[in-house]
Amino acid sequence: MRKKRILVAALNWGLGHAARCIPIIRELQLNGFEPVIASDGQALELLKKEFPHLNHIELPSYNIQYSKNGFYLKWKMIMDSPRIVMAIREEKKLTKEIVKKYNIKGIISDNRLGVRCKKLKTNVFITHQLNVLSGNTSFLSSYLHQQYISKFDECWVPDVADKKNLSGILGHLKRKPVNVKYIGPISRLEKRNTPEFYDFLVLLSGPEPQRSILESILLKEFKTAEARILFVRGVFSEDELDFPNCNINIKNNLFGKALQEAINASRYIVSRSGYTTLMDLAKLEKKAFFIPTPGQNEQEYLAERLSKLGIAPFCKQEDFDLTQLRRIENYEGLSDFGNHVVFRDLFSFFERK
Repeated sequence: MRKKRILVAALNWGLGHAARCIPIIRELQLNGFEPVIASDGQALELLKKEFPHLNHIELPSYNIQYSKNGFYLKWKMIMDSPRIVMAIREEKKLTKEIVKKYNIKGIISDNRLGVRCKKLKTNVFITHQLNVLSGNTSFLSSYLHQQYISKFDECWVPDVADKKNLSGILGHLKRKPVNVKYIGPISRLEKRNTPEFYDFLVLLSGPEPQRSILESILLKEFKTAEARILFVRGVFSEDELDFPNCNINIKNNLFGKALQEAINASRYIVSRSGYTTLMDLAKLEKKAFFIPTPGQNEQEYLAERLSKLGIAPFCKQEDFDLTQLRRIENYEGLSDFGNHVVFRDLFSFFERK
């Protein structure tokens, strides 16, 4: 019997969306489905490295880039919105062709707004943002996003419905839409009892130029550090970065088990406060220090929320120095919710006739 093909599409905005699709793709394979992967840019490169033997399709790029000044990010996004809408229309057209060519029986779209097909009744949208924070335009951005979500047959939110949750107001509305299903936090990583080798693990990711700006700030601060540090730049490049401090081990990127081993073997994590990172660190029960991307309201909200809850400290990018990291010990760290999805039950959605 031929396996049902499921199209899994991830947004290329940093690596978070692609990263959290990894456990879903693995579980699809374990449950007798054949995933077909679709994305663009670095997100597609990550999924190719994780699943080299699957079919990979390049989607139109939203070409999301940050401004050098985070204050102007929202206005840059507004100015770029016509191009993004055009890309959504193009990927919607391409999705119809993919469904026909590959005989797709279901779709899992992680924030790819145009990846759905009306002919199928098995269109799933994954997001932790039922509310999209954008300052004084949050009502409008949230409304527009909810309108897109309503066009999908199901919306899977990788969080719990309880008051003790990870996403806060991002993933929880006063009235839960009928197509929303809370599936619990998901992560590609597993906790291991590994001896601590590094004092700090720096995990960088996200669109340019903010990734490079934070990299420069951190490398300047760590220049004379005596702590043992693993510095993962989050870039797809063969060029190695020379650094005078022998206490710092610099990697362009880590994948799969190598990343899992690195996080397990590190005492503290320094990273952006992206939601996928939070899910990974919660699964591994790590203490962390967060530096939200300037102007990205979602990351700023999550970092502030975790700080208020006594879970993890944070600071603005321009305020960072090594003394900030001393605050980590005053916080309890992230913890595993234990509400892990039963994928077999979740995937029964694709067995519809």
